[in-house]
Amino acid sequence: MADVANVRTSHNGRTPHNGSEPSTAELVQRAAEQVSRLVRDELTLARAELTQKGKHAGIGVGLLAGGGAFAFFGLGALITAVILLLALVLPAWAAALIVAVAVLLIAGVLALIGRRQVKRAVPPVPQATVRSLRADVDVVSAAVKDRGRA
Repeated sequence: MADVANVRTSHNGRTPHNGSEPSTAELVQRAAEQVSRLVRDELTLARAELTQKGKHAGIGVGLLAGGGAFAFFGLGALITAVILLLALVLPAWAAALIVAVAVLLIAGVLALIGRRQVKRAVPPVPQATVRSLRADVDVVSAAVKDRGRA
């Protein structure tokens, strides 16, 4: 974007015949074209960044789901073992009831903590694109200020 302030050629790429500055209309047209190109490039960057993040998130979610399935079955086996252990000193139905109540209490606490965490989450933002846009705005602002002083 720095070339907006420094370019001294007309729209067709040739230097003006009289050696003077480009007209305001030419500058406005160039600025509009460059802003349009800049917006397209920034959107392309954001799309690429979000696509890459989406791929990583998809792989991560798949792996988490697989791990969660194995953990679920492992937890079921442990719960069965606790029920069988308690059944040695209590009737089987009482052992199962005690373990079921304990499991449901743990599930409730985890659900409340998870809900609180989800509320604190923010939507994903393409951070590199945001930084790039801020830099572009700063360059354009500086070019406009410098042009106004000349």
